[in-house]
Amino acid sequence: MAPNLEIKSNPSRGLGGTLQFINNWGTVIAIFLLVIFFSVSMPHFLTGSNILTIFRSIAIVTIIAVGLTVSLSVNGFDLSIGSAATMSSSLVVAMFVWFSMPTVPSILIALVVTLVVAAVNAFLIVKVKIPDLFATLATMFIFEGVAMTYTGGGSISEGMPRLDGTPTNGQLSPLFESLGQAPAIIIIMVVVVAFVHIFLNHTKHGRYMYVVGGNMEAARLSGIPVNRYRALAYFLSTLFAALGGIILASKIGSAQINAGAGFLMPAVAAAFIGQSVAGSGKPNSIGTFVGAILVGVLENGLVMMSVPYYSLNIVKGAVLALALASTYYRKRLN
Repeated sequence: MAPNLEIKSNPSRGLGGTLQFINNWGTVIAIFLLVIFFSVSMPHFLTGSNILTIFRSIAIVTIIAVGLTVSLSVNGFDLSIGSAATMSSSLVVAMFVWFSMPTVPSILIALVVTLVVAAVNAFLIVKVKIPDLFATLATMFIFEGVAMTYTGGGSISEGMPRLDGTPTNGQLSPLFESLGQAPAIIIIMVVVVAFVHIFLNHTKHGRYMYVVGGNMEAARLSGIPVNRYRALAYFLSTLFAALGGIILASKIGSAQINAGAGFLMPAVAAAFIGQSVAGSGKPNSIGTFVGAILVGVLENGLVMMSVPYYSLNIVKGAVLALALASTYYRKRLN
């Protein structure tokens, strides 16, 4: 007589698997649920033009957040990205309006000069050994002040004289203005996401950055030049923040006071949300892109529902808190 074999299910294992699935794919699920909710509430939400608007609205946040993702890969944190974006925005418009320079030199000068932020960050963090958070907090205020001093505490737009009153006749070029419009702004965003994904996951240097972020001492003992890769992370972070500022200037057609400051919190939220996407458990550009989509869909839907603009920060802050809670809860379990 055959033995009576009884297969017993393990409810806790099934529950654990469900919770793990939700933790891994919760962001994507949340996006679909939000899309369904807003589509039912407002039939014109899921139109081609509005989807294009969402992607156009998250492009700058995504580019800046991807730069932050690179700094997170070495277990760093760059609070100066908003100031770097403001600085590059001011510089590139000044090159056009005040100095009547062509498109390519204007963009290159803005990018190169803004990298001074990265050099100061790297010096304070790597050489002086100030913790990342405090060092970049200091440079955030410093370069925010530098940008405001450079512009005289005001905006720069076509037809405005220089600070000494000298008239100007420089104009933004059509090529530059096209960078902030669809489809160029979306293409640039996708290229940046793809580039950083390939760099971090499919190159030796990117893998070294993850090793440094995972265990700095072990990386050092393995012969990896830890300080060099930490500095590189901050240079890349500032570079993408500067690129975001340039595209912002192209989009609005001028340089505004503290224009980049408003992108700091959404960028941080997107980068931290991205760490949980697909169970990655580490900073990654595709996850950051998904996180930016979540923030963008939420903000777009709330605006269409006529939620007051001054209340949106409550929602953004709540999303950031949930992202941080998920990230650090996962780290505690591991």
